[in-house]
Amino acid sequence: MGFSAVAAVMAAGTAYQAYSGNRADQQQRSAQRQALAQANAASMAADEANNKANQKRPDAAGALASAMLSGKGGASGTMLTGPSGVDPSALTLGKSTLLGQ
Repeated sequence: MGFSAVAAVMAAGTAYQAYSGNRADQQQRSAQRQALAQANAASMAADEANNKANQKRPDAAGALASAMLSGKGGASGTMLTGPSGVDPSALTLGKSTLLGQ
């Protein structure tokens, strides 16, 4: 076997090693992406299960009781208007008629 034949075999061997190394690298990256996707899916499923187990619901009875005890006239009273509401004459802005009438 001549020198050129040995060199060609060595070049082919080096090329194959580079190819197989590149292929192994691609497979490893693919496996990492798949593992990351599975971990994200498991995390989301755990979050959803936790949220389902610990649902937050409004405390309507507590809000109504708080409004009645605060002295603002129950559910209809607000800090701005009070239990009697707004005086209609305060809404006229100096005009004697409503728009369109």
